[in-house]
Amino acid sequence: MRVSGWFVGILALTMLVIGTGLCAIVSYNGMRGFVIDSWDNGLQLDDPGDIVAALTDPESILQPTNTPIDTSSVIVMPSITPVATLPVGTEVAAAVATEPADNGLSGQTAQASATPQPTIDPAAEYQINDPRQIRILLMGIDERTGFTTEQAYRTDTMIVLNIDPARNTAGVISFPRDLWVSIPNFEPGRINTANYIGDNVSYPGGGGPQLAKETIAANFGITVNHFVRINFTVFETVVDVVAPNGVEVCPTERIYDDHYPDEGFGTLTIEFPAGCQRLGGRELLQYARTRATSGGDFDRAARQQEVIDAVRAEVLSLGGVTNLITQVPVLWSELSGSFDTDLTIEQVIGLGLELNEIPREDIHYAVIDNNYVTLGQTPQGDQILHPNFGRISDLIQRVLFPQIEVDQADLLNRAETEGAEVHVYNGTDIAGLAGRTQEWFIGRGISIASVGNAPNHNGANTIIRYYGETLDTANYIADVMGIPTERIQPGSDGLLPVGNVAVIVGPDVQSLLAGN
Repeated sequence: MRVSGWFVGILALTMLVIGTGLCAIVSYNGMRGFVIDSWDNGLQLDDPGDIVAALTDPESILQPTNTPIDTSSVIVMPSITPVATLPVGTEVAAAVATEPADNGLSGQTAQASATPQPTIDPAAEYQINDPRQIRILLMGIDERTGFTTEQAYRTDTMIVLNIDPARNTAGVISFPRDLWVSIPNFEPGRINTANYIGDNVSYPGGGGPQLAKETIAANFGITVNHFVRINFTVFETVVDVVAPNGVEVCPTERIYDDHYPDEGFGTLTIEFPAGCQRLGGRELLQYARTRATSGGDFDRAARQQEVIDAVRAEVLSLGGVTNLITQVPVLWSELSGSFDTDLTIEQVIGLGLELNEIPREDIHYAVIDNNYVTLGQTPQGDQILHPNFGRISDLIQRVLFPQIEVDQADLLNRAETEGAEVHVYNGTDIAGLAGRTQEWFIGRGISIASVGNAPNHNGANTIIRYYGETLDTANYIADVMGIPTERIQPGSDGLLPVGNVAVIVGPDVQSLLAGN
């Protein structure tokens, strides 16, 4: 539920609200039941003082009365918590009709046992029944403990999450903060300034988050329904509370950053060796935020999504939502004031429950990286990223709004119409992997124009790149290999000319070649 890990904020808020709701349900229904039982026994507890006295010293209010209670004058406020309705079945009927047991009291009639009460499902009323997609803008701001006097903040992270209840799928796209875009009603600027500008001028309709949502819609055609904005405190606290043993991440290369920003406005040195390791909240935040790798901001966005997925997996491995209910007091105390959102409590619970039920393979991640932008400069000489709107539109369509799956035969027909050549490149240090992959393709009727080694292989999972109008061929290859659509990229590296498709095989292809 793979939230920087700003997306984790939604998950944490969900756990908080569920736990708080449970506490309210227990407290409310317990007191309500106590008062009603008192009325049934002839005790009228209309004054709060009477209730306290009844709880602390029951005998003090036991005054016998022969006057029956006029139930027509009693007003019982309905509970806001839905009560599950149990079907009348043989098991329940048998329990009610069971004859009283002999309790050994001669000459006395045993009291009938109490009727079993239905179990309340606190999540029942929060289930999402609306099949329409829900899009949320997740924003992380650089607000730090002890330095919260600023009126407005730029967004350190911007992620759009799309939840599709009808298909039980989700899509996640990260937007680089240096993306140069049109900002409605203002001069063009970096996308991360929209929240700052909106809060600074009290933008109508919701300040910074509203302007950020309108900026996403104006440039990329994504209508965002809601927002969640959190700071660093949320991330560190949530990780330490929900994952006390840390969260496992697996960097593919050593990361060394001697200019990482500290909690004030200085710097410190951080380092993460290559390979899998478990990190606590502070270290995981550092891992998600550092840009000290060759891919800079693009690599950081990919690590943030890795962290999202890793935290989700850790929470599920520890028992999921239910296991976190006991952590509510700590989370509530630590996170108060560290987030804001236009979602209601009921909506947060429903979305959290929905995300918890989506299988990992149906959550699609994508980063707008160097394949979708070109480098540029502002008039002042600052580096920016100019979006390739055509390619980004295609990425959004495939990740956030995937079409209904088509028959593989239809995909083949489309690919044959394009007439593209397919090339296989080894993206690992495993000798002969490209050649073996070629043989696998040939066995499935797919001709391979050439094989070779990728010039910049890094051992990552298999990706497919299309050059020019060859997307249908790339989709067909991905379908045959079982590659998720987010690993299909437009070719912008100059490796092949227009009209070709490159398959950069990673270590994951070995399982495919082995017949798994």
